[in-house]
Amino acid sequence: MMDKLRSFVVLAAVALGAGAVEAQEFPEGEKIYQKVCRNCHGPKARGVGSFPKLVGFSAEYLADRLKQYRAGETVGPNSALMKPVSVKLSDEEIQDLAGYVANTFP
Repeated sequence: MMDKLRSFVVLAAVALGAGAVEAQEFPEGEKIYQKVCRNCHGPKARGVGSFPKLVGFSAEYLADRLKQYRAGETVGPNSALMKPVSVKLSDEEIQDLAGYVANTFP
């Protein structure tokens, strides 16, 4: 029983540590978020006013959504606001930004 508990504690510690490391792997994403996204989505990505929260979404979902905005697709009520922001982002910047948000604000 103690071995199972010890294994669980070790796995939990590794998992928690891995999340912290992943967030540090996206320094460009953090810069982009602070410069471009923070004013509308808030300092903790919880949304401000009519601007939606970004917490709880996977990096894949966030990147796909940004690419849809960049392509001019209407995917929600703020699509017109998001296109001018997203067209300035490269694929790599979108991946970094999505990774940063998904790992920093899970």
